[in-house]
Formats: sequence, C-alpha cells, structure tokens
Amino acid sequence: MRYFIIRTLSVLATSYITKVGVPITFTLATGWTAFVVALVLAVINTTIKPIISIISLPITAITLGLFSFVINGAMIVLASYIVPGFVIPSFLYAIYFSIVLSLINWVLHMFE
Repeated sequence: MRYFIIRTLSVLATSYITKVGVPITFTLATGWTAFVVALVLAVINTTIKPIISIISLPITAITLGLFSFVINGAMIVLASYIVPGFVIPSFLYAIYFSIVLSLINWVLHMFE
C-alpha cells in the first residue's frame, strides 16, 4: 500500500510540475485519478514494458539507452488511453512527463 501511495504522490507532483496529465484541482476525483494512473502504470510497467524493452534492445543499445525514454513515453500514452481523466496531449509531452516522473520517483525513493 505504501508503494501505491508513493506512486500516487509522484503522479500528482509530476502533473503539477508539468501541467500535463491529471488536472490539479485538489479534489477527491483528482486523487482517485492519480491513484488509478499509478495502478495502471504499475501493471503496464510489469507486463508490457519488459516485452517491449527486450524487443527494442538493439535500438536502445545503439542510442546508448536514450530510447528507453521513448518506451516510457509510449507506456504513459497507453495509460492515458486506458484511464479516463488522464490526458496527455502529445507524445513529446508523454516523454517529458516520463522524465519528470522518473526524477520525482528517484527523489521519493531516496527518502524511503
């Protein structure tokens, strides 16, 4: 449960910093949407992302790992199609969202 609370807080913080994703109005619906996004991203990152990462391993090796940001952006776009209320306007915003989300998760995990 603590894992999902940290993920929910990171999705909310990322949405606030990037002004993309979950609309920040600090209501119960916003928290619920962020929780569902965190849950869907956890499921996508556990099931689909490893398969895509293995398939794209040669491209990732050629780009020295930078293609992993594209994969993360694709997973966020997939989550935006699944979760109503989570809107990502373009693929570049998804990549930007994934970079900021990674940084916020890194900072939050430093304090665990």
